[in-house]
Amino acid sequence: MTQQPIPFLDLVTSHRELEEELVAAFRTAVRSARFIGGPEVEGFEREFADYCGSNFSVGVSSGTDALRFALLAIGVGHGDAVLTVSHTFLATVEAINQTGAVTEFVDVDEATYTMSPAALSEYLKACAKEPSTGRPLALRSKKPIKAIVPVHLYGHVADMGAIASLAAQYNLLVVEDACQAHGAEYFDESTGDWRRAGSLAKAAAFSFYPGKNLGACGEAGAVTTNDEAVAARVRMLRDHGQATKYYHDIEGYNGRLDAIQAAFLRVKLRHLENWNAARRAAAREYNSLLDASGLGALRPVEAAWSRSVFHLYVVRTKDRDGLGRHLKANGIDTGLHYPVPVHLQKCYEEWSPGRGSLPVTERVAAEILSLPMFPGLRPEQQSAIVEQVGEFVGVRTTN
Repeated sequence: MTQQPIPFLDLVTSHRELEEELVAAFRTAVRSARFIGGPEVEGFEREFADYCGSNFSVGVSSGTDALRFALLAIGVGHGDAVLTVSHTFLATVEAINQTGAVTEFVDVDEATYTMSPAALSEYLKACAKEPSTGRPLALRSKKPIKAIVPVHLYGHVADMGAIASLAAQYNLLVVEDACQAHGAEYFDESTGDWRRAGSLAKAAAFSFYPGKNLGACGEAGAVTTNDEAVAARVRMLRDHGQATKYYHDIEGYNGRLDAIQAAFLRVKLRHLENWNAARRAAAREYNSLLDASGLGALRPVEAAWSRSVFHLYVVRTKDRDGLGRHLKANGIDTGLHYPVPVHLQKCYEEWSPGRGSLPVTERVAAEILSLPMFPGLRPEQQSAIVEQVGEFVGVRTTN
């Protein structure tokens, strides 16, 4: 066993380091008694929009609300189908289904684990067309497809250029699930610029769950968009459909961002670039150690068009469960993100396309393991982790 246990995630240290700033932010919010909306929420929305390179940001109560509201705001609803991936947290599909639309799945790319443009193209080519609108009809439900939701998984951006091109070809809207990608970047070949997640589609959804790269001290989320009408619609949806107080233009939800959480997020946003840089440095150290140990085949791929922020560092091996048990026995915590694809979850078995329908997704889900990853992870801890990975892989299995 390693001398000191190594946690999968360390939230304690960063909060201790920021304790005085967070307490000061809390004190300001308490003294103002502006707990819903107000200057802290508006300030965070401005600052996060600037950070993402988008025109607007609207704070909401969670990442799930962010994705649901973004889809509703662009017009997704009953009678529509939405394409996404099954290799994601269940909330991606919850948000789609809760708009009244149906979810249809395409497979992921073997290297990046994000939506495969090739699989997306193959799916869309196989679709019949709705006679009146020309929209592609989903293969399972036969509903007209309205939107695509690529997931920027583990901090790595999906291939948005290729996805956007297909969306334009088939007249579909795109909403980013950026809940794991705060600060991640994509190289836009059309402009020659690196652009941040949250500025790459019609709208984007972010989660600020505490364990995210930018995490609140509770639940929180945001929608980013360059479309003023979409932003205005999300503001109404989060606040019971109110255009002004007690005047309800639509039926909405109670999905507002608390002012205290916004105040905490404003503090943390100032540190996000340094935290992301630390994660990237830790990823490079893992890569170097794995390569030097002859284990380079296990490590994650970072595509040339992506600057990942390594929300998670995910390795891949045939005996994933055995490796996890070995590391645990040696004081190293790991995670599984995600062991059961959404299309194989019990809650969706009535309309799932079934086992074998997404072969890459199903293969990946059985082989991935998340190693410890957080800004304060030390090189000597990483060395101990890789040593234990090598001990297990060298004796028990090969990738």
